[in-house]
Amino acid sequence: MPQAYVLGLGQSGISAAKLLKADGWQVTVCDTSASPSLEKRKQALASEDIKVELGGFPDFANLLKIGQPVDLVTVSPGVPWDRPEVQEARSLHITTLGEIELAWRYLKHIPWVGITGTNGKTTTTALTTAIFQAAGLKAIACGNIGLPACEIAIQVLQKQLQPDWIIAELSSYQIESAHTVKPKIGIWTTLTPDHLNRHYTLDAYRDIKASLIDRSAHIILNGNDPYLLGFGAAMWPKAVWTAIEDQVVEAVTDGACVHDGWVKFRGEPVFPISHWHLLGKHNRQNLLMAVAAAKLAGLESAHIDHAISEFQGVPHRLEHIRFYEGIAFINDSKATNYDAAEVGLLAVRPPVVLIAGGQPKQGDAKAWLEQIRQRAIAVLLIGEAAPLFAEMLNDEGFKNYEIVDTLERAVKQAAHIAHNRAHNHPSQPLPTVLFSPACASFDQFANFEQRGDRFRQLCQELS
Repeated sequence: MPQAYVLGLGQSGISAAKLLKADGWQVTVCDTSASPSLEKRKQALASEDIKVELGGFPDFANLLKIGQPVDLVTVSPGVPWDRPEVQEARSLHITTLGEIELAWRYLKHIPWVGITGTNGKTTTTALTTAIFQAAGLKAIACGNIGLPACEIAIQVLQKQLQPDWIIAELSSYQIESAHTVKPKIGIWTTLTPDHLNRHYTLDAYRDIKASLIDRSAHIILNGNDPYLLGFGAAMWPKAVWTAIEDQVVEAVTDGACVHDGWVKFRGEPVFPISHWHLLGKHNRQNLLMAVAAAKLAGLESAHIDHAISEFQGVPHRLEHIRFYEGIAFINDSKATNYDAAEVGLLAVRPPVVLIAGGQPKQGDAKAWLEQIRQRAIAVLLIGEAAPLFAEMLNDEGFKNYEIVDTLERAVKQAAHIAHNRAHNHPSQPLPTVLFSPACASFDQFANFEQRGDRFRQLCQELS
């Protein structure tokens, strides 16, 4: 029986292990941590005859030396591709691949839409899936959204499911270990600095994403992203471009654009832009990329129109939670970097009471800070980034900030500030309370979803 090791005991790693087990492999899952929650997962997998080793990764050279076969190593997205144990496995000529690459081996007979980018991936993926499903296709979202790709592969392997399309949201972490994945349609939403603690340089980060797009049969690029416009025009002369204004000629003649009140593809009207309800220019960009994918897949305009008219967005991305005393509370927990948080500020109606902070990331905060100066009346700072953000705001001359440390305190204080503003300035627009952290969540929460769920709960408890 062939021997496989899976590195990482997260959801992707568990799904990869189960897929390999279902296909006749002897599987060992390894994780460097040894928490109580991982012990529970270890016990659950043991009942399925999947071995789990906690507290470290294997020494593959030593395993081979003592005669222990190692035929395959599968790497979860959270495990860096340049980690020493992963590099060692590759140097020993052990087949080493990521969980997306593993899933691809079982799903490559199905056409994929592969969606990558710094921001906009999740909305574009969810909307593309909704459009394909509205056309009667069995389209399944996976990757960073929906099911792990290996979970779909298990169902296909066991003949429980036969999708018409795979709609995959793919991060740089997933792409760097997926070297043969070839989407039928590749979409690149945006490019700004992110994950530099893992990829080190913007060029390295860009090249990882570009590798997926380069392998795609059809390429869709956001013509409103200045970096993509400068980089992609020479790289992919046959790409389909999108533009929310007539700034990119290709979008009018051979792509998707908004023109004369209509969304058009290759010059033909698809639906009136008035049928689209989501806030922000960035969501129009996401819309156009999804429409371009649908048209390249041969879908009818009526199905596209129906899907976009019904689409309500995705949780944690400019998600309207409630009105409290007429004041809107908006959950933008998915804004985990400066660029996404800047987009959030631009999308909501000012004046804004902003809640920000968490685990800080590298990046250029200048444009985000400028939007705070223009649109925010107060900023409440939480988490590990609070002192750093306070210093940054102070340097910009913005004094109306407060370090409140926790999300619980932030929501109560935001409601108080917004109420006083509405009471003292009755003739002016009501404030918007925006939770848009500009940070990762890992200092106080397991992920941005848990963080956003907590914000939603706190807002709903206001009375």
